[in-house]
Amino acid sequence: QVQLVESGGDTAQRGGSLRLSCAASGGIFKINVMGWYRRAPGKERELVATITSDGTTNYRDSVQGRFTISIDNAKNTVSLEMNSLKPEDTAVYYCYTEARTGYIYNMAYWGKGTQVTVSS
Repeated sequence: QVQLVESGGDTAQRGGSLRLSCAASGGIFKINVMGWYRRAPGKERELVATITSDGTTNYRDSVQGRFTISIDNAKNTVSLEMNSLKPEDTAVYYCYTEARTGYIYNMAYWGKGTQVTVSS
């Protein structure tokens, strides 16, 4: 029942910026962590960034300093500000959360994905 809806995926030029947003809904009692993963063509899904409800962040090395993740606990939303984009950032980006619902203490959920394409 928990659903994650992503937005913001688009095409950008090298060095450009995009902002991804994700809203979680559906019987959520408490969010523990939200974040973003991505899958590039021919590659495995990889962690981009996560943030806990208390604000602790984790970034993969290749995006640290360029991407900024933030969370709005009141709205159960997470955003990823992506700056200085590189062609290597081209991928489908998936929103992720670990949350407690009214019936399940903790479970992981995934969005459908949003395409980010960075041209060289």
